[in-house]
Amino acid sequence: MQNSTRAFLLGPLLKGVSRSFYLTMRVLPAGMRDPVGEAYLLARAADTIADTALIPPERRLALLLALRERIDGTTTDNRALAHLAGEVAGQQTHSDEKLLLESLDGALDILAQLDEGDRAAVRGVVATLTEGMEFDLRTFPDEQSGEVKALETRDDLDRYTYLVAGCVGEFWTQMTYRHVPGALAPSLEATLCARGVRFGKALQLVNVLRDCGKDLRIGRCYLPVSMLGELGLDARALMQPGASLRAQPVMFDLVRVALEHFRAAIDYTFALPRLSLRLRLACLWPILIGLETLDRLVANEDWLDPAKTSKVTRHDVYRILACSTVLAPSNALLNRWFTRLIDGIESKMHAAIAARQ
Repeated sequence: MQNSTRAFLLGPLLKGVSRSFYLTMRVLPAGMRDPVGEAYLLARAADTIADTALIPPERRLALLLALRERIDGTTTDNRALAHLAGEVAGQQTHSDEKLLLESLDGALDILAQLDEGDRAAVRGVVATLTEGMEFDLRTFPDEQSGEVKALETRDDLDRYTYLVAGCVGEFWTQMTYRHVPGALAPSLEATLCARGVRFGKALQLVNVLRDCGKDLRIGRCYLPVSMLGELGLDARALMQPGASLRAQPVMFDLVRVALEHFRAAIDYTFALPRLSLRLRLACLWPILIGLETLDRLVANEDWLDPAKTSKVTRHDVYRILACSTVLAPSNALLNRWFTRLIDGIESKMHAAIAARQ
């Protein structure tokens, strides 16, 4: 594979399809960039297949499973891959996603060039991520059907957050041990893998809560039936006027779960050496953006309105990047920042609960 093609796929194309993740990629230690970037490209291609609503869900599922087989080496049929890419690429309005699908051969060449350990790890995390996409396609109705379905239990939601994000924390930890020797204590590997899982789950819970209103409109409710039922609600009721305040206790409950996961993510970050600035920043940015998103979410009385999403602005992202770069070596200053953010979120929830009583 030509170096120019590899550089394009892991450079401009990755930047085009990864949005904020590309910032994290650029700050990673050099040895981690290729396997992490490759895992992202393959997962992004699979996610594009799973989310292409103009293709029926059963067909998307078949295409997703075919791609998984090609990635894990079960099949080497590039003709089927080309047909798959062409079928989905033709439905894309985002030019970078279309180009990614048309460049799958090149992405798979990068996978083949990774060493055996990295290749196995990339295949493993992509297999788990695509299992999460498969879960979506099998669980929820066609986006065009007008129907809506909710997950049944808290355990279902917890399992889902592992499949689509928690597994990335495990993979990330594996890559750190492989490519940055000495950054993490060997005796803490099992503990840090578990914290890495919780790190990913924290970020996905933020996504679930932030995007809940939008997901409801395509038939997907990740708020469990068991939690909604305690308030006399169901998935369809969440799209009615006044639902945001009625469902606020469920959101607050899940925010508390997310905060506990974020505390594990903070412990994960503090386990990194103070002078491992690249690794620290790669962890700090999603934690800080996630906590600031939760801060906006708990103050948003219309959090289920898709037109009023609780999002961190581009200006705020740049502020976080600048401040964290200065503070990254200091556990004391970082802890003060984290504590202020978490205390602010909890205070807003307490105030809202008091106002309702």
